[in-house]
Amino acid sequence: MTSLLAVPDGLAVLTVLGLVVLTGAVLWLQRSLRQARRHTEELLAAAASDADALRQQLTGLEVQLRAQASAVETRVRVPVAVVDDREYLITDLAKERGPSVPARILPAPQFADILLRESVIKTAALAAGLRRALSPEVRNRIRFEMKREVKRSRKERKVMLKAARRDWESRQRSGIEVSG
Repeated sequence: MTSLLAVPDGLAVLTVLGLVVLTGAVLWLQRSLRQARRHTEELLAAAASDADALRQQLTGLEVQLRAQASAVETRVRVPVAVVDDREYLITDLAKERGPSVPARILPAPQFADILLRESVIKTAALAAGLRRALSPEVRNRIRFEMKREVKRSRKERKVMLKAARRDWESRQRSGIEVSG
Protein backbone atom coordinates (compact mmCIF):
# COMPACT_ATOMS: atom_id res chain seq x y z
CA MET A 1 0.00 0.00 0.00
CA THR A 2 1.14 3.34 -0.78
CA SER A 3 0.84 6.34 1.25
CA LEU A 4 -0.71 9.53 -0.11
CA LEU A 5 2.49 11.45 0.52
CA ALA A 6 4.68 9.17 -1.51
CA VAL A 7 6.03 10.60 -4.76
CA PRO A 8 5.32 8.46 -7.76
CA ASP A 9 8.39 7.07 -9.50
CA GLY A 10 7.47 8.67 -12.89
CA LEU A 11 7.32 12.13 -11.37
CA ALA A 12 10.74 11.67 -9.77
CA VAL A 13 12.23 10.55 -13.08
CA LEU A 14 10.67 13.51 -14.88
CA THR A 15 12.05 15.93 -12.29
CA VAL A 16 15.58 14.51 -12.59
CA LEU A 17 15.31 14.55 -16.36
CA GLY A 18 14.11 18.18 -16.27
CA LEU A 19 17.05 19.15 -14.05
CA VAL A 20 19.48 17.49 -16.47
CA VAL A 21 17.94 19.30 -19.46
CA LEU A 22 17.91 22.59 -17.56
CA THR A 23 21.58 22.14 -16.59
CA GLY A 24 22.46 21.35 -20.23
CA ALA A 25 20.60 24.44 -21.45
CA VAL A 26 22.38 26.65 -18.90
CA LEU A 27 25.77 25.23 -19.94
CA TRP A 28 24.94 25.75 -23.64
CA LEU A 29 23.85 29.36 -22.96
CA GLN A 30 27.05 30.05 -20.99
CA ARG A 31 29.17 28.72 -23.85
CA SER A 32 27.28 30.77 -26.50
CA LEU A 33 27.55 33.89 -24.31
CA ARG A 34 31.31 33.36 -24.00
CA GLN A 35 31.58 33.03 -27.78
CA ALA A 36 29.49 36.16 -28.32
CA ARG A 37 31.57 38.08 -25.76
CA ARG A 38 34.81 36.89 -27.41
CA HIS A 39 33.48 37.92 -30.87
CA THR A 40 32.42 41.33 -29.51
CA GLU A 41 35.82 41.87 -27.91
CA GLU A 42 37.51 40.99 -31.23
CA LEU A 43 35.28 43.50 -33.05
CA LEU A 44 36.07 46.17 -30.46
CA ALA A 45 39.80 45.50 -30.81
CA ALA A 46 39.54 45.73 -34.61
CA ALA A 47 37.57 48.98 -34.33
CA ALA A 48 40.16 50.39 -31.92
CA SER A 49 43.01 49.49 -34.28
CA ASP A 50 41.11 51.03 -37.21
CA ALA A 51 40.53 54.19 -35.15
CA ASP A 52 44.24 54.36 -34.32
CA ALA A 53 45.14 53.97 -38.00
CA LEU A 54 42.68 56.71 -38.95
CA ARG A 55 44.10 59.00 -36.24
CA GLN A 56 47.60 58.47 -37.62
CA GLN A 57 46.38 59.13 -41.16
CA LEU A 58 44.56 62.26 -40.00
CA THR A 59 47.63 63.62 -38.23
CA GLY A 60 49.68 62.94 -41.38
CA LEU A 61 47.15 64.83 -43.48
CA GLU A 62 47.13 67.73 -41.02
CA VAL A 63 50.91 67.93 -41.21
CA GLN A 64 50.76 67.93 -45.01
CA LEU A 65 48.09 70.64 -45.05
CA ARG A 66 50.08 72.82 -42.67
CA ALA A 67 53.17 72.37 -44.83
CA GLN A 68 51.23 73.24 -47.99
CA ALA A 69 49.62 76.25 -46.31
CA SER A 70 52.97 77.56 -45.16
CA ALA A 71 54.45 76.94 -48.62
CA VAL A 72 51.58 78.84 -50.24
CA GLU A 73 51.95 81.74 -47.82
CA THR A 74 55.69 82.02 -48.39
CA ARG A 75 55.62 81.46 -52.15
CA VAL A 76 55.96 84.57 -54.26
CA ARG A 77 53.54 84.77 -57.13
CA VAL A 78 55.30 84.73 -60.47
CA PRO A 79 53.47 85.63 -63.67
CA VAL A 80 52.95 82.67 -65.96
CA ALA A 81 54.20 84.45 -69.05
CA VAL A 82 55.65 87.88 -69.61
CA VAL A 83 53.76 89.82 -72.26
CA ASP A 84 55.31 92.87 -73.88
CA ASP A 85 53.32 96.07 -74.34
CA ARG A 86 53.31 95.99 -78.14
CA GLU A 87 50.05 95.56 -79.97
CA TYR A 88 50.00 92.86 -82.58
CA LEU A 89 48.01 92.73 -85.76
CA ILE A 90 47.09 89.58 -87.57
CA THR A 91 49.25 90.78 -90.47
CA ASP A 92 52.29 90.76 -88.15
CA LEU A 93 52.36 86.99 -88.00
CA ALA A 94 55.04 86.60 -90.67
CA LYS A 95 57.33 89.26 -89.22
CA GLU A 96 60.09 88.30 -86.89
CA ARG A 97 59.59 89.10 -83.26
CA GLY A 98 62.16 89.34 -80.54
CA PRO A 99 63.15 86.36 -78.43
CA SER A 100 60.03 84.68 -77.16
CA VAL A 101 59.56 83.79 -73.52
CA PRO A 102 58.68 80.12 -73.14
CA ALA A 103 55.55 79.32 -71.18
CA ARG A 104 56.02 77.97 -67.70
CA ILE A 105 55.78 74.20 -67.49
CA LEU A 106 53.31 73.01 -64.91
CA PRO A 107 53.77 69.82 -62.93
CA ALA A 108 51.34 67.06 -63.85
CA PRO A 109 49.18 67.23 -60.70
CA GLN A 110 48.75 70.99 -60.99
CA PHE A 111 47.93 70.71 -64.71
CA ALA A 112 45.36 67.99 -64.00
CA ASP A 113 43.88 70.10 -61.20
CA ILE A 114 43.51 73.14 -63.47
CA LEU A 115 42.07 71.04 -66.27
CA LEU A 116 39.55 69.33 -63.99
CA ARG A 117 38.51 72.59 -62.36
CA GLU A 118 37.83 74.21 -65.73
CA SER A 119 35.95 71.12 -66.93
CA VAL A 120 33.88 70.97 -63.76
CA ILE A 121 33.10 74.69 -63.95
CA LYS A 122 32.03 74.44 -67.61
CA THR A 123 29.95 71.35 -66.90
CA ALA A 124 28.30 73.00 -63.88
CA ALA A 125 27.55 76.11 -65.93
CA LEU A 126 26.04 74.01 -68.73
CA ALA A 127 23.96 72.02 -66.24
CA ALA A 128 22.74 75.21 -64.56
CA GLY A 129 21.85 76.71 -67.95
CA LEU A 130 19.97 73.60 -69.01
CA ARG A 131 18.21 73.39 -65.67
CA ARG A 132 17.15 77.02 -66.02
CA ALA A 133 16.19 76.67 -69.68
CA LEU A 134 14.10 73.58 -69.00
CA SER A 135 12.46 74.91 -65.86
CA PRO A 136 8.65 74.97 -65.83
CA GLU A 137 8.56 78.78 -65.60
CA VAL A 138 10.64 79.22 -68.76
CA ARG A 139 8.69 76.56 -70.66
CA ASN A 140 5.44 78.26 -69.63
CA ARG A 141 6.75 81.66 -70.72
CA ILE A 142 7.84 80.22 -74.09
CA ARG A 143 4.41 78.62 -74.52
CA PHE A 144 2.75 81.93 -73.67
CA GLU A 145 4.95 83.87 -76.10
CA MET A 146 4.28 81.34 -78.85
CA LYS A 147 0.52 81.67 -78.33
CA ARG A 148 0.85 85.44 -78.44
CA GLU A 149 2.88 85.28 -81.64
CA VAL A 150 0.35 82.93 -83.28
CA LYS A 151 -2.50 85.27 -82.31
CA ARG A 152 -0.59 88.27 -83.62
CA SER A 153 0.19 86.61 -86.95
CA ARG A 154 -3.44 85.46 -87.36
CA LYS A 155 -4.63 88.98 -86.63
CA GLU A 156 -2.13 90.41 -89.12
CA ARG A 157 -3.19 87.92 -91.81
CA LYS A 158 -6.85 88.76 -91.15
CA VAL A 159 -6.14 92.49 -91.49
CA MET A 160 -4.17 91.89 -94.71
CA LEU A 161 -6.97 89.70 -96.09
CA LYS A 162 -9.57 92.38 -95.28
CA ALA A 163 -7.44 95.05 -96.93
CA ALA A 164 -6.94 92.89 -100.03
CA ARG A 165 -10.67 92.09 -100.19
CA ARG A 166 -11.58 95.79 -99.84
CA ASP A 167 -9.09 96.68 -102.57
CA TRP A 168 -10.45 93.95 -104.83
CA GLU A 169 -14.07 95.00 -104.21
CA SER A 170 -13.26 98.69 -104.81
CA ARG A 171 -11.60 97.76 -108.10
CA GLN A 172 -14.64 95.68 -109.04
CA ARG A 173 -16.95 98.63 -108.34
CA SER A 174 -14.81 101.12 -110.24
CA GLY A 175 -14.70 98.84 -113.24
CA ILE A 176 -10.98 98.25 -113.24
CA GLU A 177 -10.10 94.92 -114.68
CA VAL A 178 -8.72 92.53 -112.12
CA SER A 179 -5.86 90.46 -113.44
CA GLY A 180 -5.47 87.01 -112.05
